[in-house]
Amino acid sequence: MDSSAAANSKKFIRVGFIVFLWGFTAWLVIPLFTLDKVELLRATEYFYRSATGVVIMIILFGKTVFDLLFPLDTSGRKSTVYVALLTLYTIVLAGGIIFMCLRILIVYLSNTAATSATTVDY
Repeated sequence: MDSSAAANSKKFIRVGFIVFLWGFTAWLVIPLFTLDKVELLRATEYFYRSATGVVIMIILFGKTVFDLLFPLDTSGRKSTVYVALLTLYTIVLAGGIIFMCLRILIVYLSNTAATSATTVDY
């Protein structure tokens, strides 16, 4: 196996891992999109799953920002298209993280409001 084939194999494995990680993250956060009616039982069932997905998204966001600002390959210039797409990806990822955090907050506040409305103070 020559060096270019080994490099291509490593690159393929790396890309495959990132695709798998994004698929896994999408599976973790999908309840935040599909919860129509928020019930306390369903919210607590999916809370840790969704929180784990958001944490993975934050880690991927940090890695992307680091890759954008501090590239490992400093020998040459990066193409404008590469930098533009990486910047767009970073902005979309930041928006997704904010959306997921707001969705978790809405679920929590809806449950708190529903719980406090059903309790009777004497």
